[in-house]
Amino acid sequence: MFKSSRYIILFISLFFSAFYNDLFWKKVSSVYPFGSENVWYFISLFMVLSSVIYIVLSLVNFKYILKPVLILLFMVSAASSYFMNSYGVVIDDQMINNIFETQVAEAKDLISWKLFLDLFIFGIVPSLVVYFLKIEYKTFGKHLLYKFLGVFLAILVIFLNLFIFSRFYTSFFREHKPIRYYTNPTYYIYSIGKFIHNKYQNRNIVVQKTGLDAKLVKGKKPKLLVLVVGESARADHFRLNGYKKDTNPYLKKEDIINFGNMYSCGTETATSVPCMFSILDRSDFSIRAGLEHENLLDVAKRAGVRVKWIDNNSDSKGVATRIKDVVNIRTKKIENFCDSGECRDEAMLVGLQKYIDSNQTDTIIVLHQMGNHGPAYYKRYPKEFERFKPVCKSNQLQECTPQEIKNAYDNAIAYTDYFLSKTIDLLKKSENKFDTALLYLSDHGESLGEKGVYLHAMPYFIAPVAQRHIASIAWFGPRFDHLDEKCIKTSADEHYSQDNYFSTVLGLMGIKTKVYDKSKDMFAKCRKN
Repeated sequence: MFKSSRYIILFISLFFSAFYNDLFWKKVSSVYPFGSENVWYFISLFMVLSSVIYIVLSLVNFKYILKPVLILLFMVSAASSYFMNSYGVVIDDQMINNIFETQVAEAKDLISWKLFLDLFIFGIVPSLVVYFLKIEYKTFGKHLLYKFLGVFLAILVIFLNLFIFSRFYTSFFREHKPIRYYTNPTYYIYSIGKFIHNKYQNRNIVVQKTGLDAKLVKGKKPKLLVLVVGESARADHFRLNGYKKDTNPYLKKEDIINFGNMYSCGTETATSVPCMFSILDRSDFSIRAGLEHENLLDVAKRAGVRVKWIDNNSDSKGVATRIKDVVNIRTKKIENFCDSGECRDEAMLVGLQKYIDSNQTDTIIVLHQMGNHGPAYYKRYPKEFERFKPVCKSNQLQECTPQEIKNAYDNAIAYTDYFLSKTIDLLKKSENKFDTALLYLSDHGESLGEKGVYLHAMPYFIAPVAQRHIASIAWFGPRFDHLDEKCIKTSADEHYSQDNYFSTVLGLMGIKTKVYDKSKDMFAKCRKN
């Protein structure tokens, strides 16, 4: 009897609900404390979740299909449970997209003995049990009948619970809807479906040309603008924004402008970077929409600006697809700056002065940092920048103290401060030949364990402010774009976002086009001409 496939998937459904949903139950208990008043709510939720999983498994309850699918689900669910419990992340379609775009060097930072232990206990062991289990199937007709009855009963259980505890579920879904994102394996199965659907939709995209009328208004000297795209740098860990630690000893010596109220377009690189360079605002942006439109660099190139992209991160996320001059520093293995598949951001500056000296025209150089890419923050800076101690030297952030995590993260921020100052020094050397400027924005912020959440990539509308409030500064050489820097500083604390980036950069380079929006140009009102 209990070898029947329908009983086996019933048991496995209960097993998934009980042992693969730690974070989900923690989130529920944080809103409805476990006790005599709420115990029936927990029992009801357990029944509903198990019933939903049972319905999902019933869809694959066929001979020769069930076992492979169950084994795959055990392995993926074990990994999902580990990452959700360890970092408080949500496995949604954007996270799945991040997984596919993660490079080997980045993936190594997420591997640990605890991951393998969880995979063994919750992945391999139950998979072996299923593999050797002799599952009995009825004749095809009876199998379909019993499966239909099983699904019908599961749906009945769901509706009875929704009816009996209607007040609870009305409150639960209306006020605490994001909690359902932590269910395992149901939500990541839904997210995989959404991811595949989006990928299918993104095939054969026709790119719409942007700024066909773009023209460059040339000055007495050509302009050289360096755009530094940061990584995971949250604003509140910059001393420039009032942070207690001196994470900006170099920049505070420069005549920079700090934008203390800057916000990102997304919470992960795959969204934030293309959104930042897109003509679309965050409210209109999607990965597909971004692919359908040419971006800022395409418009600049069309206007006659020379564009170079230098990457020390995964890649440009499609931004530099149509730019010929793209360099990935990691493949260069530059001496003194690269080892074990890891390159310091300074490596992007090697040979850059020679490139600038050989250039005669208006130029944009994009430097895409590794910055504060987690969880191995301690790998993001040279040993001499380990100023704040003790530091977390593990990718198991939950095993480190909050102070150790922040110290490692802050050391990486301090290295970005140094890197930006070195870039400014390089620009100063070119002032005789170019009008020079630098604009730095991080792609998104980072959670450092607040409320049990680490790293980034939370769905934007539930993401903590630490993942959205980003660091940003600007530096201008003498007379660049006829800007009144005093005027800019007086408005530097206004609310800005990456939505301002497209028109601001066009304005800085003096590119005239109908797609330029003066109202979004952060510096438009401070031009003297």
